[in-house]
Amino acid sequence: MKLALFISVFVIATCGLVYELIAGTLASYLLGDTVLQFSTVIGAYLFAMGIGSYLSRYVGKGLVSRFIQVEALVGLVGGSSAALLSAAFAQAAGFRVILYAVVIVIGTLVGLEIPLIIRILQDRLALKDLVAQVLALDYIGALVASLLFPLVLMPRLGLLRTSFAIGLANTLVALWALRIFRDELPKRSWLGAQCLASAGALLLGLALSSHLGAWADSSIYADEVILSRTSSYQKIVLTKSKHDVRLFLNGHLQFSSLDEHRYHEGLVHPGLASLPAPRDVLILGGGDGLAAREVLKYPGVERVVLVDLDPAVTRLFAANQALTQLNGGSLSSPKLTVVNADAFAWLEAGTDFFDFAVVDLPDPSSYSVGKLYTTSFYALLKRRLRPGGLFVVQATSPLFARKSFWCIDATVNAAGLRSVPYHVYVPSFGEWGFVLGTTGPYKPPRTLPPGLRYLTAQILPSQFIFSRDMERLASEPNRLNTQVLVHLYESEWEKINF
Repeated sequence: MKLALFISVFVIATCGLVYELIAGTLASYLLGDTVLQFSTVIGAYLFAMGIGSYLSRYVGKGLVSRFIQVEALVGLVGGSSAALLSAAFAQAAGFRVILYAVVIVIGTLVGLEIPLIIRILQDRLALKDLVAQVLALDYIGALVASLLFPLVLMPRLGLLRTSFAIGLANTLVALWALRIFRDELPKRSWLGAQCLASAGALLLGLALSSHLGAWADSSIYADEVILSRTSSYQKIVLTKSKHDVRLFLNGHLQFSSLDEHRYHEGLVHPGLASLPAPRDVLILGGGDGLAAREVLKYPGVERVVLVDLDPAVTRLFAANQALTQLNGGSLSSPKLTVVNADAFAWLEAGTDFFDFAVVDLPDPSSYSVGKLYTTSFYALLKRRLRPGGLFVVQATSPLFARKSFWCIDATVNAAGLRSVPYHVYVPSFGEWGFVLGTTGPYKPPRTLPPGLRYLTAQILPSQFIFSRDMERLASEPNRLNTQVLVHLYESEWEKINF
């Protein structure tokens, strides 16, 4: 019996941390700012666990019955939490209130578990051994959960299936305890019915998880969702209307096929066309292959290295026929090498040199991405450029996020490069900004490769001119130890409601 209960401690500890990670991950997907969401979710969850631990003192008789009911209930609520929160974001106002209400309910139930188990076992084991073994298993379970969640559960099951499966594990603990203590339980049939009802609801949710996910996605996105996938790093969604395909990462639009040519031509050609004979090009981000498509329009380019963190994105855009038509099959070019790695670590470890680099990364909405917009990152990139080389970075909107844009410009300067800011109008995004980081003088190119749909040498000089509502603002550089850019970005974009 003691062994069975100790195994139960390990299982419920693993489940408890997974619920916490699910809530934090969903909050960061839907609300942005990973550090803020995880910090507040973890804080609320631990506070609620404290409430649950305190409330356990009021559980008198029937400890085993109460433990079984708590397990069935935490399994049902925790297991349904991902589906409930996804539906709440799609359909209800006040998502944050619902988020923290769910977190507090789950945390309170989880906080009841360990005190009840200790009290159930207190007559069977010396107190010092009991506390040591229970807490040790609790911490080991937390470690296992922290490894299982990102390495196995998320990439293989996704959030909804993970949530329902972990809920079932809690319910199985309840059924196991029901069997172990069957001779001590006066209302065994009623408790069994509760456990089976919880398990049945979770099994139904698990069976319908694909449909639930599709429904939630269709409620969030305006167009038909043709692909929804959760990788180890992000949620990938593709939508399609009659003439348009759109990519969303963690709910943020990355491109629209109707006007992405404006963005990617504006990103690549002002810098690359200004170089006399570029041979080696580096792309950081750009796993969709659209920037690579533009780079490969230069016959003299011999080698392209594309470094993108998420293999799920690069595999998708290398294999899906509709997407390879969009990127021209660039990811299958013999000139191109795909490296799935963190751009910062890759730059720090590498030794290759390049004539031109494209930094096509997501906006700096979190500290994990914000580090790729710091003086440290640009200094690393500068070391990988040949003499006379340059790079370009997408720099958000100089109109809607003016402070953020000029902060990126100031950061490039502070890294020891000359910054050359410019902008392009992209209907899906509005005015969008880019910054060139050059190791020498820069002159806009007089000729561009053939076959461009938007950019011409005649209109290019106008893109380096900023109107009064976009003109330069004095700004502090974004440094690794401060990350002021993340705060600027969040404060500016939260005011915009397209």
